[in-house]
Amino acid sequence: MKFSPKIAAALLCASLSLGAQAASYGNNLLVNGDAENGTTGWSAIADDALFSSVAYGPNWVQPTQPGPVDRGSSLFVGGSGWSYAAGTQTIDLSAFTGAIASGQVSFSLTGWLGGWAAQGDNAIFQASFLDTAGNELGSATLGPLSAADRNEISGLFYQEALGLLPSGTAQVRFVLDMERQGGGDNDGYADNLSFALNTAAVPEPESYALMLAGLGLLAGVARHRSRQAV
Repeated sequence: MKFSPKIAAALLCASLSLGAQAASYGNNLLVNGDAENGTTGWSAIADDALFSSVAYGPNWVQPTQPGPVDRGSSLFVGGSGWSYAAGTQTIDLSAFTGAIASGQVSFSLTGWLGGWAAQGDNAIFQASFLDTAGNELGSATLGPLSAADRNEISGLFYQEALGLLPSGTAQVRFVLDMERQGGGDNDGYADNLSFALNTAAVPEPESYALMLAGLGLLAGVARHRSRQAV
């Protein structure tokens, strides 16, 4: 089946666009979401303390306590002496502009959050979807987990938020904050934070041909039935 020059060009552009972006779809776009590189990629917010990256151990979360199987050696914690600690980073999504405009790009925001025993210390991880002017179009949030949510067990527990990325999203701002509600240390915990995009694959030209042929067949059947009904 032959296509008009306009349709052929559109299919070619879609195919090239998908090919250029395919390597990024499904990958974690967050910088250092696993704390293995200290706090690299994260910036403090105003006058608030920046959270810390520490090794798994007895003062925080033991390697044997609940948490990701592939937890590595480090996690994010609120830190010693801070009642509140936070960090932020922003990623640019201009490489996905065309796909995002179609309204067919989905996101997955995931992470492991937790706290210490019966204390209410907690962590919140939020993604804000911004347009080119920095206006917020929507958001997704993980946490907080209360001590009751954790059954008063020290450790990290999996959280996720899934959805469609708002059309017009040009960048995503992430904020990870920890709050102390008891004890001397800020025992808000986080590890293996991730943000990934996904989109439906663009059909190959052969698929379009089959689809159009199928629609033609259905139209023929409809006409045949219409004639029989007369």
